[in-house]
Amino acid sequence: MVLYLSSKYFGANTNFLEQWIKDNSKKILLIFNALDAKGKDKIINNVNNDKNLLEKIGFEVRVVDLKDYFGKYDELKKMCTKYNAFCVMGGNVFVLREAMKYSGFDRYLKEISTDNNYLYIGYSAGACVLSEKLNLYEKVDEPINYYNNEIIYDGINLIDYVFIPHYKSDYHKSHLIEELVDKCKLENIDYKALCDGEVIIEKD
Repeated sequence: MVLYLSSKYFGANTNFLEQWIKDNSKKILLIFNALDAKGKDKIINNVNNDKNLLEKIGFEVRVVDLKDYFGKYDELKKMCTKYNAFCVMGGNVFVLREAMKYSGFDRYLKEISTDNNYLYIGYSAGACVLSEKLNLYEKVDEPINYYNNEIIYDGINLIDYVFIPHYKSDYHKSHLIEELVDKCKLENIDYKALCDGEVIIEKD
């Protein structure tokens, strides 16, 4: 699976996405569940913004709520197999991780992870959730158990480093991002810190 990981929105390398569409497909699923704890208005505004940005790049967007598939993995998989591009928005990484687990979307991503015919776009929390462990993100995101009585600290484990967005950027928690980077340095934890606008592209 090709990973297009951005600090904020879709970064400064959207020409890569335009070429991917030409070589593959323009159909994409947009997943907003990292915002579930932010309220309906926030979700609507951010989804509309991201949908418009993706459409300008050239994608044909379908918005998906993972809550509709909680406990229904077979239905989720049947729906996902019609697409080979997925975009996961930012928000709270712990809320997103729960939604991925209860719907089985994490399981599906692992099943297709070695196939570069698939594209995963993730920014901020949508990229952070791919890390192996999520404990460090407690410094920045409140560890909310939004849907159930558990907080999940195991990430999807599709990248072998801690993804740190909004580094040295105009972000209201920038001081916490700096502390997170310092902690990784102090404890010799592999990390990649991105400024807003920067993008990492990885292929299996």
